Amino acid sequence: MNYKHLHYFWTIAKAGSMARASEKLHITPQTLSGQIKLLEDRLGKALFRKSGRKLELTDAGKIALAYADDIFTLGAELESALRNDTPQGLAIEFRVGIADSVPKSVAYRLLEPATQLPEAVKLVCREWKLDNLLSELAMHRLDLVLSDKPVPPGLRVKVFNHPLGKSGLSFFAARSLRKQSRKAFPACLNDLPLLCMGDDAALWGDFQAWLEKHGLHPRVLGEFDDGALMKAFGREARGVFASPSVLEAETCAQYGVEVIGRSNELSQAFYAISAERRISHPCVVAITSAAREELFLPG
Repeated sequence: MNYKHLHYFWTIAKAGSMARASEKLHITPQTLSGQIKLLEDRLGKALFRKSGRKLELTDAGKIALAYADDIFTLGAELESALRNDTPQGLAIEFRVGIADSVPKSVAYRLLEPATQLPEAVKLVCREWKLDNLLSELAMHRLDLVLSDKPVPPGLRVKVFNHPLGKSGLSFFAARSLRKQSRKAFPACLNDLPLLCMGDDAALWGDFQAWLEKHGLHPRVLGEFDDGALMKAFGREARGVFASPSVLEAETCAQYGVEVIGRSNELSQAFYAISAERRISHPCVVAITSAAREELFLPG
């Protein structure tokens, strides 16, 4: 059997379409289709059938996918075992995907323990949308993904959530802006402009419910996908913004703002997502242990 063809099949099955798989593999859909036809001829079974514009696995395809999962998982474990048994003087390569919704300061605090191991570690960090990172993780191009939300239900990738903990939210404002309201927190939010994360953020729904619960109707000056940009606007007294309480000291120091209130009703959770059910990579062990014991509230 040509295992390159089997890997193409596996990638298409995980991606859900020939087009998405071709983007990941950097191969044209026509070439991929031809390679899959060769694999089907070798096996004597059709592996896919068309359903509208989508591809569905046949019964034979489902069996092949189960075996392919085992084959490529074992291959990744072999690679990981050999890579982590590093000859003296060479660094362990640790490939991490960071969801773009995770604050950069949180990502640094999470990754720092991996750099304190007795062995030398070379960090390779990639930032992307969570679904893209999970595809890379499932294909064993990453060792770990850091996210502020768990793997979505129904996702067709074999990966595992490892909760790291959670942090309450603190609200920050420039001193000149805070003076514009004499009300206590959170009532002062009715008088002050608000900067908030975009509706893709994990906390979006909970934040809207919290505002409604407390009878708050702030004027939203802007929504931001980039947390650093949101805080830059906050530094210039353009609005109040929220950030994990675990980052209070460095947020105040970096952006010249002050804490105007806190809420543990709102909490931001963080997850390590791996392709392994049991954590074995020494860097991942260091990250999860430090996060649960030192950084966050219990998840």
